[in-house]
Amino acid sequence: MAELPEDSVPGLRERKKLRTRAILIDAAMELCLRSGYDNTTVEQIAAAADVSPRTFSRYFATKDAAFMTLVEDYSHEVSIELETVPSEVGPLEALRQAHVAVLTRVASRQVGRLTAERIILMLRVINASDTLRRSAFEYRHEASEIILAKRMGVDVDDRRRRLVAAVFASTVATACGDLITDTDTFRLGPMVMVDRINEAFGQVALITADLPAPTGDYEQVYG
Repeated sequence: MAELPEDSVPGLRERKKLRTRAILIDAAMELCLRSGYDNTTVEQIAAAADVSPRTFSRYFATKDAAFMTLVEDYSHEVSIELETVPSEVGPLEALRQAHVAVLTRVASRQVGRLTAERIILMLRVINASDTLRRSAFEYRHEASEIILAKRMGVDVDDRRRRLVAAVFASTVATACGDLITDTDTFRLGPMVMVDRINEAFGQVALITADLPAPTGDYEQVYG
């Protein structure tokens, strides 16, 4: 399992910045759960965090950014983990292993940029907002795409890389979609997501077992 830079001890100034960032994110989450995303303003978030709107803007360009930063944090951890998966592991399985490793680590994390509680809040808020749901669906993490393409020996824009990403995203969405809409905190926990993801990819392996073997250029990527 990859060691993340987050585990190192930052200086006092950096700790203060991280603390303010976390307070702003948590304030935004709580307000949006209570009042709705569309009814929550930057000014309200800043006031709840006991900072000025100008301070908010130093951390996040928009209200959307305060939420999407958690998606970015998660994707960043996945990209680091993905690089540690042995090269002989296929692309879909490598993605599964990377996501499972990150979710397992986050499940027991009480402090830091990304915690189990923040993942739960993030899923609830995103589910309650069409705007955020669309942003999350359209989000692409450049570093992860580059690492996946490198593993496959193709360009980032190659349709095979995009196919793997699409299959993975669809499988996870199918596996965990009802967890996102569930209001029960326990059922939104990271380890429940891990169980669902593992089960879903086991099913994918079963239902695709009789597909014909790849030919031509596909052999270079998957063979």
